[in-house]
Amino acid sequence: MSRVDRFVGAITGHTRIAIALMLVATVVLGAGAGMIEQSSSLDQFQSDSPESEKLSYINGNFSTGPNNTTTVQLIVRDDNVLDKESMLGILALEQELRENETIEPTLADNNSVVGIPNIVATAAIQQEVGGDLQRTNAEFQRLNSSVAQERAALENRSQTLNATAKDLQRALAALQQNPDASVEAAFEQVRSNTSVELDEEDFGTFQQAAQGVRNAQNQSQAQQAYQLGTQGVLADQYQSLQQRGADLQEDGERLRELGSELQALNAEFQNASTPTLEEQRAQLESMNESEIDQVLGLLLGESDDSGGSGGSFSAFAFMPTSFEEGSTDAEATMLVVTQVSDSGSTAEATGQSSDAITNSQLAMQDLANENPTEQFSVNDVLVFGSGIIAEETTQSMTDSLAIVGPLALLFVVVALVVAYRDVIDILLGLLGIGAVLVWTFGFMGWAGIAFNQLFVAVPVLLIGLSIDYAIHVFMRHREERTGSTGASTDTVRGSMRVALTGVGIALVWVTATTVIGFLSNLTSPLPPIQEFGVVSAFGITAALLVFGVLIPALKIEIDGFLEGRGWNRKKQAFGTGGGRFSSVLAAGSSAARRAPFVVILVALLISAGGAYGASQVDTSFSQEDFLADDPPEWTYELPEPLKPSDYSAKENLDYVNENFLRQDSQAQILVESDGTSVASAAALERIDTAQTAAADSDVTVVLSNGEVDVRSPLSVMQSVAATNETFNATFAAADTDGDGVPDQNVADVYDALFAVAPDQAAGVIAQNGDGEYEAVRLVVSTKGSASMDAVTEEMRAIAQEVEGDDGGLTATATGQTILFKIVSDQLLETVVQSLIITLVATFLFLMLTYRITEGSATLGAVTLLPVALSVTWILGTMYLLGIPFNILTGMITSLTVGLGVAYSIHLSERFNQELDRTGDLWESMRRAVTGTGGALLGSAATTVGGFGVLAFAILPPLQQFGIITGLTIIYAFLASVLVLPSLLVVWYRYLGPGRSTETGTTTATPAED
Repeated sequence: MSRVDRFVGAITGHTRIAIALMLVATVVLGAGAGMIEQSSSLDQFQSDSPESEKLSYINGNFSTGPNNTTTVQLIVRDDNVLDKESMLGILALEQELRENETIEPTLADNNSVVGIPNIVATAAIQQEVGGDLQRTNAEFQRLNSSVAQERAALENRSQTLNATAKDLQRALAALQQNPDASVEAAFEQVRSNTSVELDEEDFGTFQQAAQGVRNAQNQSQAQQAYQLGTQGVLADQYQSLQQRGADLQEDGERLRELGSELQALNAEFQNASTPTLEEQRAQLESMNESEIDQVLGLLLGESDDSGGSGGSFSAFAFMPTSFEEGSTDAEATMLVVTQVSDSGSTAEATGQSSDAITNSQLAMQDLANENPTEQFSVNDVLVFGSGIIAEETTQSMTDSLAIVGPLALLFVVVALVVAYRDVIDILLGLLGIGAVLVWTFGFMGWAGIAFNQLFVAVPVLLIGLSIDYAIHVFMRHREERTGSTGASTDTVRGSMRVALTGVGIALVWVTATTVIGFLSNLTSPLPPIQEFGVVSAFGITAALLVFGVLIPALKIEIDGFLEGRGWNRKKQAFGTGGGRFSSVLAAGSSAARRAPFVVILVALLISAGGAYGASQVDTSFSQEDFLADDPPEWTYELPEPLKPSDYSAKENLDYVNENFLRQDSQAQILVESDGTSVASAAALERIDTAQTAAADSDVTVVLSNGEVDVRSPLSVMQSVAATNETFNATFAAADTDGDGVPDQNVADVYDALFAVAPDQAAGVIAQNGDGEYEAVRLVVSTKGSASMDAVTEEMRAIAQEVEGDDGGLTATATGQTILFKIVSDQLLETVVQSLIITLVATFLFLMLTYRITEGSATLGAVTLLPVALSVTWILGTMYLLGIPFNILTGMITSLTVGLGVAYSIHLSERFNQELDRTGDLWESMRRAVTGTGGALLGSAATTVGGFGVLAFAILPPLQQFGIITGLTIIYAFLASVLVLPSLLVVWYRYLGPGRSTETGTTTATPAED
């Protein structure tokens, strides 16, 4: 007795023990199902790569503001979003965002909501304050200059008067000593040596003083005479000087008042750059349409002759890319809301969103949908953000399961009703499916594998595959009981033992080959695909155990119990009762009898066409792949538990891509030192070249004013130099040739940049712990509609320009789009590798097992050949239907082999068994095709139905996967019942037991190869 016979005997002989053990295993494994977590982030599909490592370095070493931030884009649409009413409505919307208890905690501290109304109001406030500041400053400068000049004049006048007084004193002294000297001559000498105007009256006073000096009788009289001759002569002049000093003091007081006023206005001007929302609203309300248009003209005006923007560059970033410069009319504008996430990594970089971010963005969406015309005086508000995308992706998974799960079960029930026509057998089949799902999801929980987009297909996959086991076991059991195999076994237990013994080895081989197909995905560099392979392999193994042990044991107990009470449990096997089904199933054997080589040639020609189509199939991995279209109308008529949600993210994403700058669509080029310092003139020259190339690239976003959004150390330095005089002096001094690129003392320029604009500098320049400059980066805003291939190719070419041919610098192009391109390439790698591994492993496995069990290794190769042909058929079909390789369809090649080989194994195994029984080629072929073929048709119908319902899934990759997998099963079934019979006939005649005879009858055993 073989091991298979002993194992089957243990199951059928001790059914209650088998049932108890399987139920305990179900409970233990099922306990893990509650531990499953859910994940919809695309970040989980990224494998380790230099680009992902560099992006992680960028996120950890560069900063442009608060960490862990994400942005939401609100697109406001109206007849004219730039008129006063609409802009006030947008500010009202901003106020609602700030007051909402779900949204407000997530908003960043500064400039959390920015749009054109904020920029216009701020500019208007700054204009008003700036006008007062300019006028006050002009008056201050004029008065300050006047005071300085007057102070200098008074000082000079005082010195002149004092000098003249000394000259007069010396003249009086000379006259005192020389009584005969001429008073007039002495006075004229003084007058000629001074700029002070002295008249006749002054001479009379001087003459009187001279007489007093000459006639003085004592010191007191002499001193009085000297006083009269100096101070008395210049009394008017000193009085005038004193008056001018008093006037100067008044001007000084006024100057101090203007200084205080200027200081207050400067503070007010600084505050005007960040006015409160209330101040912005008040400003707009105080302006008329013409005043608003005037400010808009400055902000969104046409470029000047120098090629620079005549208005604010940032203002154009909020306008559609089709906006006409200088216009004051637009149908749409954008609000950018900056939020702070509580997650451990930057949301923009990882594509993940915390619950708080997701809930807040959903609250924004609800707010925007609550009649914006009445609330905010605008027609429509579109909300686009990572939280909404994550929510819709997760919701599409839930909705897909809610719809396809019941539909899959319904299809299976219908198929089982047709195949079984027995309520108890149908219920046993459904019970088995439930047990397989419990085992599989319990395993996921215990293994810590998160439920992601891929695993929505797992229940359908297992429903379709596991029911195959039941159909084959039950159909073979029925054949044995009714005698359609040539022998009848009266007892339920005996017929089940024969059925399991006969079909069991085929089920083991089927399980093994299917597991090989699933486990071939372990070679994929993408973790979720690896996990999908492991979980699916476990699930199909669980199906073998459940439908090979638990369900047969239950059927024996139930049928035995019912037959013991007079119920007839003998049922006809599907496809064995003659009629139309038998005729259709016999078509393959009939063609094999008439022209096997013609059948094989036709199959090869079709496969050649499929192989050509396979070489043309595209590969795709992008955010758009996971966004659902709005579900069909009929789905909204489903009962509430099955009714899907509304989906708008994909439509909104397309709109933003076509019309606006995507806040999350950026490529980055990391430049690191490889011998040449990043703080060098040579490095800046390379960066300048790269920046120009990025600006000229077709994938770079061009705003409506012709500007491109490219940030680099050079662009940041040029921007800061335009507004900061101190840094401008440093920047200009380092640029000796005047080309706008510093060519000396670059490290000093970087130091100055960090001193005056640390946040902006840290966004493009990275320092190590020692303060050395170790890396810089370029950030390029790319078109959301640009293909991954184009973005990756362009950015890598630009990075190559930075590196140059002489080395010294290492430049790596990275960013989310480039990482998605890498995933796309790895998907293609997965397709090729998994196909080769599955084919080789299955080929070797079947040749070895058939060599051991049937004595013919070539029978294993013949069994696999129809499946290999069907791979080309399905790939050619993908090309004709325009379905690319994505995260699900990328596994179709290994699944085609893993799933399809089951049909061939069942037919080959049954053919060999019947050949041993009858010794007749054609009778064996007829029995195999009509007997096993009937079971294959039933299992194919259930599997196709199960996978076909995925076409109704909300998640797009699931739809494509369902269609392709359903066609895969059809092709595998057709290949097994139409092509495999001809291959078996050729094998029988030339490599098998019939190679030494010319007739179709032999009792020889299979020849050893």
